[in-house]
Amino acid sequence: MALDQLEAFLKKMQSEPALKSEVVAATTADDVARIALKLGFEFSGDELLRMSGKKVGRVTVVKKATPGEYN
Repeated sequence: MALDQLEAFLKKMQSEPALKSEVVAATTADDVARIALKLGFEFSGDELLRMSGKKVGRVTVVKKATPGEYN
């Protein structure tokens, strides 16, 4: 299930500063999903966006507003 994969990835990110830095530097949710896929975690950018505002362990998922984006 993708939600389980997403939560497992977020927990892994908590304990790996280099991974956290890579995720924070990512431009889109799809970019984060691609980073996760390289590590064996499968979820979509849309699934990540649906988690916005929710906390998993010590990580709170926050959608970044990017220039040129419509709200």
